[in-house]
Amino acid sequence: MPTNAPHLTVYHDGACPLCQREIALMRRLDRRGAIHFVDVADPANAGTCPIDPADLLARFHALENGKLLVGAAAFAAMWRAIPLLRPMGQIARFPPFLWLLERAYGQFLRVRPALQRRLRPNSS
Repeated sequence: MPTNAPHLTVYHDGACPLCQREIALMRRLDRRGAIHFVDVADPANAGTCPIDPADLLARFHALENGKLLVGAAAFAAMWRAIPLLRPMGQIARFPPFLWLLERAYGQFLRVRPALQRRLRPNSS
């Protein structure tokens, strides 16, 4: 692996309009190319997933230096890879803060389906 190769892989749902927007922002902020983004919804990427794609689509996942992270820990790893967001990612290394982020992420997951419906273009 080249020395400038990404050390972080982020698995995202490319079929989710909410996820598309967030990943587009992260790609713009990742000017150094430190993150390898994998669209789990794309069948062409099925062989590159470390776990079942359905599990990857249910919660946010990232592979940081060979360690699979889930939920808020995965977001924090992504933030640490982007200089502008690194301070938030570093703060999330502290267990109480990560616990709070995970709670907030859990609440977000409850409203995510409604948000996705609102962002999808009308099919009529």
